[in-house]
Amino acid sequence: MLKIGDRAPEFSGTDQDGNVISLSDFAGRKLVLYFYPKDNTPGCTAEACDLRDNYQRFLAAGYAVVGVSKDSAASHKKFIGKYSLPFPLISDPSAEILQAYGAWGEKKNYGKVYMGTIRKTFVIDENGIIADIIGKVDTKAHTAQILG
Repeated sequence: MLKIGDRAPEFSGTDQDGNVISLSDFAGRKLVLYFYPKDNTPGCTAEACDLRDNYQRFLAAGYAVVGVSKDSAASHKKFIGKYSLPFPLISDPSAEILQAYGAWGEKKNYGKVYMGTIRKTFVIDENGIIADIIGKVDTKAHTAQILG
């Protein structure tokens, strides 16, 4: 289980446009890396739109923002287009990145237990160290959780 002060696991994944994005791309920059279950669902849309609406605040504070889910690049492209999201979304169909960050695991819904994406956000500093982990995400006010 990752904790604050740990080195963030290196990752590489493909975004909605086929670009490969890696943790090393953000060396010397702060990164908000957020994991979410599914494009176009109410909670995930609220979270993405809150980050979008406050994107200039993230940039002003020196942060890049990247989302990760198991959805396909094509699904991400539609999601970004529909909601004018200004940041990339990585497609992680094998859940490799999700697992590396502990964002894949057992979930319960209406008494049914299944494996799925656990919504969580990692704030990573300029040196690749985890500065904050938000495990209980408020999808409508996520920026306030990150930036205070």
